[in-house]
Amino acid sequence: MDKESLSDKLSDIAPIKTEPCGNSSGCRKGGCGICCGQNGKLNTFDWLGNYPELQSLSDMVEVQFKNTRKGYFLNSSKLELHKGDVVAVEALPGHDIGTVTLTGKLVEKQMRKNNFRPDETGLRRVYRVAKSVDLEKYEQAKGKEEQTMIRSRQIAEELGLQMKIGDVEYQGDGNKAIFYYIADERVDFRQLIKVLATEFKVKIEMKQIGARQEAGRIGGIGPCGRELCCSKWVSNFVSVSTSAARYQDISINPQKLAGQCGKLKCCMNYEVDAYVEAQRKLPSKEIVLETKDGDFYHFKTDIFSGMMTYSSDKRSLANLVTIPKERVFEIIAMNKKGKKPIKLTAETEKQNGNESEFAGDILKDQSITRFDTEGGNQSRKKRKPKRRRPDNNNHHGNNSGERK
Repeated sequence: MDKESLSDKLSDIAPIKTEPCGNSSGCRKGGCGICCGQNGKLNTFDWLGNYPELQSLSDMVEVQFKNTRKGYFLNSSKLELHKGDVVAVEALPGHDIGTVTLTGKLVEKQMRKNNFRPDETGLRRVYRVAKSVDLEKYEQAKGKEEQTMIRSRQIAEELGLQMKIGDVEYQGDGNKAIFYYIADERVDFRQLIKVLATEFKVKIEMKQIGARQEAGRIGGIGPCGRELCCSKWVSNFVSVSTSAARYQDISINPQKLAGQCGKLKCCMNYEVDAYVEAQRKLPSKEIVLETKDGDFYHFKTDIFSGMMTYSSDKRSLANLVTIPKERVFEIIAMNKKGKKPIKLTAETEKQNGNESEFAGDILKDQSITRFDTEGGNQSRKKRKPKRRRPDNNNHHGNNSGERK
């Protein structure tokens, strides 16, 4: 097989696309991964998008609604859908409007990953690609969300309910509204639902979320300068404890450790495993190192470089000495045998005594007067003597005007 035919086969199997497809609504050619919602919330890279034969193996479609809410629907009508298409899907009651974020075989993998389970009515279907009439109703319903949220907060306060309504999402046809709320304790909102249904003339659904989910729905910029992880890519939230900060030697400062949601930052869990693995190779911080100069207590550790700092006073920062972990293990082994090194720093001791290598003349062949010799002053430039100016007072009487 020649090189040209081989390259043609490889290009057919996995075509390489280096430029955007130019379609603002999404890629119509199977998902290029460049212009098709890479900056969207909870975006999933379709690594099977370059294989058209895999797109037809599944009729399931992933659809994303407002913020981070996603759903999985059955394309029973065999519509030709691509990433970025706006579709009308089945809802109870009526229909909802969302954006296709994933198609093909990868949708089933995402359903298993997110533990998706259909409700009692079974899988819901994709009706059609959204028409202009559907989009107009959707925009009208979306325009009511802010006013509805403000008014619902006032109603909840009037009823004396200990809850916070963080977001309101209208269904695409405007027949239903989902109220997302936060509450520390269980709330009896039966009276609230009656008042809201009378006030807004829609079907009401209350959904309780946590502080992290609220931050993910609202979004924002974190102290790192990037978009919040909970609104960008984190789909399941793992509990974060202060032990994660202790493993990484981070100061326990609530103002710095808390995120915009008021909880501990999710990113504290990202590197904990690496720190725990590195700390297993370090000696215990509780061990006191005994030397002839005195006892030394652990002060701090640079975990990844393996450098440990010790202080001669347990309660203050006195005589700080930084040594590698290998030296610490060496001193611990000597202490177990009843021996004490002269100093914490590594020194080679003579066989006939405990005198260190530097017990003699530390200058050895060099003399402290070596800078007083002429050789040491050769680098200095000799200053030229200043020329004395003639004294005008001595020649004051000579006004002959002759020039020499």
